[in-house]
Amino acid sequence: MIRLEELITTKSNLDLRALLSQDSTFYGDIFCHVVEWKGDLYLEDGLHRALRAALGGRPVVHGRVLVLDPEQPAIT
Repeated sequence: MIRLEELITTKSNLDLRALLSQDSTFYGDIFCHVVEWKGDLYLEDGLHRALRAALGGRPVVHGRVLVLDPEQPAIT
């Protein structure tokens, strides 16, 4: 469980059709995808799910968190 107030969004666009769709996660993942980098949590995928949770008065979402090590060199 991830608190919405801890998430930093990475997308600037919101598709209202996806937000308002009743079956928007029927064929997809029900978990938000989050990347932890240097202690910050970035919402990589799941903006619509997070917004639906906020509009529904829920302060948390289910999410999968990938923790990246800042000391690990990038793959090129």
